[in-house]
Amino acid sequence: MSIDQNTASKVAKLARIKVEDEALPGLAAEFNTILDFIEQLNEVDVEGVDPMTSVTPQRLKRRDDVVTDGNQADKVLSNAPDAREGFFAVPKVME
Repeated sequence: MSIDQNTASKVAKLARIKVEDEALPGLAAEFNTILDFIEQLNEVDVEGVDPMTSVTPQRLKRRDDVVTDGNQADKVLSNAPDAREGFFAVPKVME
């Protein structure tokens, strides 16, 4: 697959990145380099290789799933600059 300047322009527009016309050939070349590398990765034989989350073997520490003391709304809301009817009150952001 090859990326041309028109496709690079569309990708930049979708990503909401302003790219000048003179920079489009370089951007298309970078996209093609990335796609070539992905094609190289697709050629790697991974048959029998378990998925990994890290390069070092480690297990996450687990904690017991226990119920903690809740029902502290008044205590939590005491820190709020503005609380109404048991909720945090925030300024309206849309009109």
